[in-house]
Amino acid sequence: MAEVKAFSLFSEFDINLFKAGKHYRLFEKMGSHPVTYNNEDGTYFAVWAPSAKKVSVIGDFNYWNAETHPLKVRWDESGIWEGFIPKVGKGTLYKYRIESHAEGVTTEKADPYARRCEHPPNTASIVWDDDYHWKDAKWLNTRKKHNSLEAPFSVYEVHLGSWRRHAKEERFLSYYELATELVDYVKDMKFTHVEFMPIMEFPYDPSWGYQITGYFAPSSRFGYPEELKYLIDELHKNDIGVILDWVPSHFPEDAHGLGNFDGSCLYEHPDKRKGYHPDWKSLIFNYERNEVRSFLISNAIFWLDQYHVDGLRVDAVASMLFLDYSREDGEWEPNKFGGRENLDAISFMQELNTEIYKSFPDVQTIAEESTSFPGVSKPVDLGGLGFGMKWMMGWMNDTLQYFSKDSIYRKHHQNDLTFSMTYAFSENFMLPLSHDEVVYGKHSLLDKMKGDEWQRFANLRLLYGYMFTHPGTKLLFQGGEFGQGNEWNFQQALDWYVLQYQPHSGVQHLVKTLNGLYRNEPSLYEKQFSHEGFEWIDYTDAENSVLVYIRKGKKSKDDLIVACNFTPVPREQYRIGLPRKGKLTELLNTNAKVFWGSGDFQNEKLISEAKSWHSRANSTLINIPPLALVILKYSN
Repeated sequence: MAEVKAFSLFSEFDINLFKAGKHYRLFEKMGSHPVTYNNEDGTYFAVWAPSAKKVSVIGDFNYWNAETHPLKVRWDESGIWEGFIPKVGKGTLYKYRIESHAEGVTTEKADPYARRCEHPPNTASIVWDDDYHWKDAKWLNTRKKHNSLEAPFSVYEVHLGSWRRHAKEERFLSYYELATELVDYVKDMKFTHVEFMPIMEFPYDPSWGYQITGYFAPSSRFGYPEELKYLIDELHKNDIGVILDWVPSHFPEDAHGLGNFDGSCLYEHPDKRKGYHPDWKSLIFNYERNEVRSFLISNAIFWLDQYHVDGLRVDAVASMLFLDYSREDGEWEPNKFGGRENLDAISFMQELNTEIYKSFPDVQTIAEESTSFPGVSKPVDLGGLGFGMKWMMGWMNDTLQYFSKDSIYRKHHQNDLTFSMTYAFSENFMLPLSHDEVVYGKHSLLDKMKGDEWQRFANLRLLYGYMFTHPGTKLLFQGGEFGQGNEWNFQQALDWYVLQYQPHSGVQHLVKTLNGLYRNEPSLYEKQFSHEGFEWIDYTDAENSVLVYIRKGKKSKDDLIVACNFTPVPREQYRIGLPRKGKLTELLNTNAKVFWGSGDFQNEKLISEAKSWHSRANSTLINIPPLALVILKYSN
C-alpha cells in the first residue's frame, strides 16, 4: 500500500477561521473526502486531535494496522492531522487510532465528520461521496412563504423506526419506502411539515436517536445518504417541509464517539459541573471552545445545505441555558456575574441562529425550551436567542392536566385553559403534543381522556379543535392523529389496525379536516403570534366550562368565532356576544357524525340580534354539543 502523502484542503484562511470558531463549513474540509491528487485517486483525511502524539488511519484497506498509514500534524498549531491515501475510495471502512500524549492512552475513534457509518452495533466510519441530483428547485424557490411566521405550520412528528414497519419482514422501512408511504400519508393528512426525530447516526435504539455519535451521517438503519435525500426531495415535491431534530446539548460516552477523543476532554467541557449530564449519563459540549462551536454550527449548516432541510428543532435548550439544570446546590458554579445562566451556551445559540438565518433566511429554528427564559424567539440584535419559534410547554402541561380531570371538576380549573393567553404572545410559540407526552407511563393522548369510550373520543376531538384554534403553530406526534390507545413503543409499528374502527377513523378525519381548515382560513395563521389575532368573547363561564373567543386575520371578513364546551352536558340555545351583526354559518363541529360524534346540536342559519351580551351590542343563540367545539364564520 502506498504511503500517506502530504496534501491539504485547508488554506491559511480556513485555519484562522477554525481557531477563531468562525468556520461554519468544516464539513468541506474535515473528515474523509475522495479526491484526485497528482493523477492518483484516493481519499484525503483530516481530523482534529490536538492532544495526540500520533494519529493513524486504520481500516479494511490496511487490515486495521496502525503502523502503515499515519497522518501528519499541521505545523500551524491547529491540532489538525491530515494526509492523502492513494487507492482508498468510496465504501472503505475506517477509524482513527489516536495515541495521546497522556501516558498509556490510546483511542480508536469513528470520524466525527463521516458522511456515512456502519449499521450499529458496528461502529466504523465509511468513506462516502454521492452525486445526488436534487429536483426540488421549485420548493426551494417558494419555501419562504411555506416557512413564514404568517403561514400555516402544522408539523407531523415522526420516529422513522416505528411509524410503520414492513408488514411481512418486520423490519424498518427504508428511506426509499418511506418516500412513498410516508409522503403519501402526510400529504393526504394535509400536514404542512414533517419533523424527524434524530436521524443522525446513533448506537442505541432506546435513545430514540438523542444520543448521537455520527453528527454528519444519516442513520444507516434506513439506507444510504442519497436515499434520505430522495425522501426529502419527494416531500418537497409534494410541498411538505422537513424539520430535523438536532442535539447540540449532549453526546454519549461510547468508546468510538466524541468523548475523550484524543485522550483529553476535546469536545466535552473538562469540568464535570459543566461537562457531564446527570440525567442522561452523557457528556456536554464545551461551548467555551472555539473549535467546538465551529463543529456544531458547521453541523447545523451541513443539514440545511447538503440535505435541503427546512428547519431544525433544537433539543434540550433549557439544559444548555442554565448551569444548575438538574443539579443540586454545590454541584454547579455560578457565572462571572454570580448568576445561573450559561453565558457561553447563550452566546453559542445566538451565533448559531445568526449564521443560520444569514445563510438560509427562508428556514426556521425551533427551540424545545421548557422555562420562562426571556427572548428565546426574539432577534439576536434585540438581545434574544434568535430562534424562529419556541415550544409552548406551559400550554401543553396545563391543557393535558385539564383534560385528564373528570368533567365534573373542570369548572374549578378553568384557569388551566385561560392562563396561556396571558403569555401567548411573549414568544413565537409552537403548541406541541410530542412523543414525550406518550411514553414512560404517561399514557397515550386518548388514554389521558376521562369518561366512557364516547366521552374519551369526544374529549380527544375537543382537544384537537382547541389546539388548532389556539394561537401558535402546531405539532402532533405520530399515532395521535388517529387516537392510538397504547403508549408509543419505539420497538414496533403504530397500531394502524385500529383505523378499521369508526372512533379512530373519525379522529383521523377530524385532524385532516383541521389541517385543511388551518391552511384555508387566514385568521388561524396570519396573526398567530400577535395579540391582534385573538380576542376573548367570554372566559368567565366556569360553571358551564364554556370558552368563547375570536380568531382574527388581516381582514375582518375572515374572523372566526370559536365556542368550546368542556362538559358532557349540551349547551343548547347558549347566547354569545358577537363582534358585529350579520349571518353566520357553522364551519366545523367536532361532534359531527363524520368524526364519530352524535351529529346532534348543530347550528343552522344563525342571525345576529341587536341584543347586548358579553359587553357587545349584538348576540345570537348557538348550540354547543357535549365535549365539543364549534367554529362559526360570517357569511356576509
